[in-house]
Amino acid sequence: MTELWLGAGLLLVAALGFVLIPILRGHRQQREEDRTALNVALYQERVAELSGQAEAGLLDAEQLQRGRAEAARELLADTESAEPGAPRKLGVALPVALAVALPLAAMGLYLHFGAVEQIRLTQEFARPPASLAEMTTRLERAVEAQPDSAESLYFLGRAYMAEQRPAEAAAVYARAVALAGRQPDVLGQWAQALYFANDKHWTAQIQALTAEALQGDPNEVTSLGLLGIAAFEGQRYQEAIGYWQRLLAQLPAEDASRAALQGGIDRAAEKLRTAGGAPATQLRLKVRVELAAALKDKVRADDTVFVFARATSGPGAPLAAKRLTVAQLPVEVELTDADAMLAPMKLSRAGQVKLVARISRSGQPMQGEWIGQSAPMASDTQATAHLIIDSPDS
Repeated sequence: MTELWLGAGLLLVAALGFVLIPILRGHRQQREEDRTALNVALYQERVAELSGQAEAGLLDAEQLQRGRAEAARELLADTESAEPGAPRKLGVALPVALAVALPLAAMGLYLHFGAVEQIRLTQEFARPPASLAEMTTRLERAVEAQPDSAESLYFLGRAYMAEQRPAEAAAVYARAVALAGRQPDVLGQWAQALYFANDKHWTAQIQALTAEALQGDPNEVTSLGLLGIAAFEGQRYQEAIGYWQRLLAQLPAEDASRAALQGGIDRAAEKLRTAGGAPATQLRLKVRVELAAALKDKVRADDTVFVFARATSGPGAPLAAKRLTVAQLPVEVELTDADAMLAPMKLSRAGQVKLVARISRSGQPMQGEWIGQSAPMASDTQATAHLIIDSPDS
């Protein structure tokens, strides 16, 4: 705030300068006018004196004319440097009062309607918070100052979850979705907040949110983790293993959460063995995806590539999907039940499938610019399938 007030003070000085400088110049101009009036009065006295001397017979007509001419030259010499000025209608008091009042009025309006709170918040966020509670308070103030900022709402929701306030987090995420659109990561966070706010009871709304998030991004991590938790709590241990293995495959090797996630997978596998079963051997469909040479100059490295399998008969929704980028091509991937976008629709339950690789600049899995497709094949095919993206996506 010091910088703000310093800037305001400099502006006030500048404003005073614009008003006071003409006033000071006016005083100098007035002095010039007074001196000119005095010179004129002296000239008139000199002319009157010469006329009196002529009448007394002391000067003849020629001497009178020369005397008047000399007096006129002296008057011109004294007044030729004087600057003409406009008549002054205002005194000094009113301009000075206006020069002070206007900047102060502008500052008052700025304090009332301006962005002082945002400046304070920016300065606060430049300093690390002393605690999670302080960070949450800052984010609450940021949301209050900018209620239409989806980013502030998102981070406030994360802070509420860290403080175990899921109901408040769910309300904040709902606002963020309304502002920024139905982005997969925000949908996943919203579903997670609702799950814990409802005492870990799965609802139709949570199911719809996770399904929508995974349809937009098959690798959306919050939804995968949440579905794994819900499956474990529901004693659907094989499903939990599938979701968590899918999530584990995305985490960097140095990620600290890998150990906890692997521990959850191990506990689910132990539950299966205790119940007399064993973790099922997953069906793995191997796919190699390449980009046709003719398209290399027509795509960008960061364009999204969706690789998915869908049943040749029945619903057209993908049974399993992975999300990549053009920069990763050519690449070999595996599609399994762990890559299912919807729990009831699994790769292992389909007899025949069709493989599709689609480049989507918008990041939408069901629409894009270029596509490659395979002929129908058995879902348990062992050989690696080859997909070449080479055709316009109609």
